[in-house]
Amino acid sequence: MAHVIKRESWADRPEGWHGEWEGGSFQAGISVIFFSSEEIGAGPRLHTHPYPETFIVRRGHARFTVEGKAIDAEAGQILVVPAGAPHKFENLGPGPLETTDIHASERFVTEWLE
Repeated sequence: MAHVIKRESWADRPEGWHGEWEGGSFQAGISVIFFSSEEIGAGPRLHTHPYPETFIVRRGHARFTVEGKAIDAEAGQILVVPAGAPHKFENLGPGPLETTDIHASERFVTEWLE
């Protein structure tokens, strides 16, 4: 059976692409974070997951730190972080950063390291 998930069920605000969706109750095999911020430096602090995470940079410029190494990415690029790798990212600006972060898990499992 196909499912249509309405924005109001996952979005933090009705007009933006910012929020979280866990796919477990839909047997999707993934969960997704939609990140959007205009604030320079905004992004999650260092953490890890027991599964890979794929980042699609939809808009802007980001600096990812993966296992202590800085990796700059921009709109149109995709970054895959392996399972267990400590990582974080931040908006480099100028302007907004929008990413779609795909977790290879039906639910979010995150260990915060800082």
